[in-house]
Amino acid sequence: MSDFLDILTHGRRFKAAVKELSLDDLRETATKLEKIISERQEEEKLELEANAERNARIAEILAQIENSGLSIEDLGDVTSSVKTAKAKRAPRPPKYQITVDGELIQWTGQGRMPTVFKQQVDSGKNMSEFLIPGME
Repeated sequence: MSDFLDILTHGRRFKAAVKELSLDDLRETATKLEKIISERQEEEKLELEANAERNARIAEILAQIENSGLSIEDLGDVTSSVKTAKAKRAPRPPKYQITVDGELIQWTGQGRMPTVFKQQVDSGKNMSEFLIPGME
């Protein structure tokens, strides 16, 4: 994607890239680009309006807090005790196993391949030979 942006934002490279396009194709592309620009402007406008409403509500709540004699720090103590820890997922079960020098080495098939498996694959073996029965 960065190559595209490099070409699009560099005057001479962009001109060279669209050199083969006909005038009608260029106009059609410009029309599509204008549509994208207007949609993006509308999205930003809606986002600013939503933020303005949100900020107004925050200011209203802060005023209510001050009128009640509380402070933001008072709320900080309440919110810190309410936070919950993210639930960890269970570890993945191993999918492959190999015994090397009497040591059983297992691998889930995720992440970097362990060296012992890589050596075996490089020597011509297939990973399906190390598949744990029932794990497919």
